[in-house]
Amino acid sequence: MRTWHEIRSFPLAIRLLLVNQLGVNTGFYLLIPFLAVHLGDNLGMSAAVVGIVLGVRNLSQQGLFLIGGSAADRLGARGVIVAGCAIRTVGFALFALGDGLPVLLAASVLSGVAGALFNPAVRTYLSQEAGERKAEAFALFHVFATTGALLGPLLGSALLLVDFRASALTAAAIFALLTVAQAMVLPARDVPPATSSVTADWREAVGNRAFLAFALVMVGMFTLENQLYLLLPDSARRATGWDGAAGLVFLVGTLAGLALQLRITRVLKRRGSRGRWIATGLALMALAFIPPMTLAGTGAPPDGPTDAVLRALPVLAGAFLLHLGIMTAQPFVMELIPGFGRPELTGTYFGIFYAVSGIAAAVGNTAVGWAMDAAGSGGAGSAAGLLPWVCCLLLGLVSAGGVAWLHRTGTLPAAHPAPVPVTA
Repeated sequence: MRTWHEIRSFPLAIRLLLVNQLGVNTGFYLLIPFLAVHLGDNLGMSAAVVGIVLGVRNLSQQGLFLIGGSAADRLGARGVIVAGCAIRTVGFALFALGDGLPVLLAASVLSGVAGALFNPAVRTYLSQEAGERKAEAFALFHVFATTGALLGPLLGSALLLVDFRASALTAAAIFALLTVAQAMVLPARDVPPATSSVTADWREAVGNRAFLAFALVMVGMFTLENQLYLLLPDSARRATGWDGAAGLVFLVGTLAGLALQLRITRVLKRRGSRGRWIATGLALMALAFIPPMTLAGTGAPPDGPTDAVLRALPVLAGAFLLHLGIMTAQPFVMELIPGFGRPELTGTYFGIFYAVSGIAAAVGNTAVGWAMDAAGSGGAGSAAGLLPWVCCLLLGLVSAGGVAWLHRTGTLPAAHPAPVPVTA
């Protein structure tokens, strides 16, 4: 009930962006997790071709975050959000309507470009509209995003009982509805005239040593967060012998977010500095990999349902700790980013931050995947089984230490940067 009252206390624009993020994640996760299976099993494509199609989508998104952020600064976040959702509507529709490689590559590029546009633009708009309530706004944003990440795969699994095209068309329809809603309801804001070139803006942001240091030490947060989709689901499936156990990892996060996210952010906002809580959140994310570590090297299948449940508990405890760390750190991370630079470059700073995080997550997932392969080749009960968990633990602790150091040296910006003046 408190969460509902908090939502209603925000202006219409922010409430729409929260619903938008729910729809964005629902539409994305009902399609993308099943795309590789469709390309390989239904269309008979080789693993190499599947990798190309998926890689093109990821590269299109991660490589263009900076363009999306600059577009939000120069053209206005509202227009970029609408354009991004419209482009993703077309991209997802192409996945349903085409089976040839050129069409699928075009669909991947369009869906990636769309994400590169609206991801930094949404966060720019939210930051500008929320004023001094940025932390609460981003906390709610995380709740809606997590809920969509749970609903998407559930809906996608049900639609696959029909066929993949039903999933793709449903995802396209969701983005089409979001596009119309934003175009009709999201208020337009005047955009201040640019005083420098785009490349000068990029040089200014990249030359901001404090911001660049913060972005680099935060790579741990995004790499560990991505283990909600790689290491923890794999561990849940192996521990229980049940493929559906992976969904419990997302369920834990959704329930924890609905029950705790806003309360955590409110309490921590009143007590202590932002840097302290970001470092604490990263430390919690690192410690989250200790409970599942107790299952490393367990190769035998569970001995009945009771044993499966007992084996699932350490994984779910780790998932809860990981979500708790994210809930602690992420709203304050999002709150601080605009404070590193001029208000006119908020989108640019978000774009660079997400470009760095995207590259870090890709490299981190590759490293964790290699560690998982090494653990599997080592055999049951081998010390190699600890490798992926130890890697994640150390990365989280290093990132936490980096943020703590930036905080102690006074590198992080003030908690509440001057609000961005906006006019209707």
